[in-house]
Amino acid sequence: MGSALPICRFCRNPIRRTVVDLGMSPLCESYVEAARLDDMEPFYPLHVRICDSCLLVQLRAYVPPEEIFTEYAYFSSYSTSWLEHARRYADMISERLPLGRDKLVVELGSNDGYLLQAFVERGIPVLGIEPAGNVAEVAVERGVPTVVAFFGADTARRLAAEGRRADLLVANNVLAQVPDLNDFVAGMRLLLAPGGVATIEVPHLLRLLDRNQFDTIYHEHYSYFSLGTLQRILSAHGLTIFDVEELSTHGGSMRVYAAHADGHGGPAHGSVADLLAREDAAGLSTPEPYASFAARVEETKRRLLEVLISIKREGKSVAGYGAPGKGNTLLNYCGIRGDLIDYTVDRNPYKQGRFLPGTHIPIVHPSKIAERRPDFILILPWNLKDEIIEQLSFVRDWGARFIVPIPEVVVHA
Repeated sequence: MGSALPICRFCRNPIRRTVVDLGMSPLCESYVEAARLDDMEPFYPLHVRICDSCLLVQLRAYVPPEEIFTEYAYFSSYSTSWLEHARRYADMISERLPLGRDKLVVELGSNDGYLLQAFVERGIPVLGIEPAGNVAEVAVERGVPTVVAFFGADTARRLAAEGRRADLLVANNVLAQVPDLNDFVAGMRLLLAPGGVATIEVPHLLRLLDRNQFDTIYHEHYSYFSLGTLQRILSAHGLTIFDVEELSTHGGSMRVYAAHADGHGGPAHGSVADLLAREDAAGLSTPEPYASFAARVEETKRRLLEVLISIKREGKSVAGYGAPGKGNTLLNYCGIRGDLIDYTVDRNPYKQGRFLPGTHIPIVHPSKIAERRPDFILILPWNLKDEIIEQLSFVRDWGARFIVPIPEVVVHA
């Protein structure tokens, strides 16, 4: 890499300014098998920077996406609330557009078909595009036709030439995971039918900063978007944002609605101007919010370590709940290993019996909580904390308490 300045992946200008440096970390979804615990594990910098020219917040692409996403450990269907979010979206968008048997819904990064199956049930034709072969197989078994490919302009041209252009093009939580943004968005324009609508969901940079969500930074997420920056990127490729909604998912996301700039009639909804004004008022085009964010990240690390160390000094036990990517950023940045957390549980059988990357904390079946009766449970997917606390209400029988690390460290009864 040398000492040369990194180049912005959108506007190609050199980047000089740091947002936060979380040190070295392994790939957050690279769960370790027992037989490989003694092998060397690659760690890469988690150094987030901002481009002063276009204001895109980004990580360098230290690892090519083929290494991350060709076989992937994340299956969307293991989160009950995420499935419900997908179903509500399918209901809403089917009515709003409206969609019928003569339309085509295409999803980019379609994972295990969890979203598209809601359209299949309505009799609406669908197509998934998913780079992870192991995950795509599950989708096909569910009756969701899926192309295994990394999406970009070439894939879009091929599908468009076959007459498969999208009336609804869905890109949910995928744009952040694309190193070549310009190729991907150019592909969206090519694949979107002339009167079609694209919806894009991304975690919102404003929420990441004001809610201290540093653990949502990982190597798989190359870019972190404000609405202003996303508008610049889409506009550069002939797409215009005409509406935006704020969502609670992933700790605070936005769903933008876009169409071909030359084919979309009428002004944008007021929601677009409102959110752009709030981003401006929060100072996202100035250095201040990024500097204060870095200071809060460091304080969260100190506070979480204080809590865990004092618990262990009292001879109490701590279990983790969940093995999400964000948990691995948190644990590796804070230096939390098996001396502070005994094990973590996860509902995904793919992860059970493996170990967290970097920290090597064992991942076990959720039944272990009832068996071992820990005194404290650290909730790693804090965005699902209400769902998890409800699932684990039985732990109150022995007085266990919950630790939620973000946006600030809180211990709940």
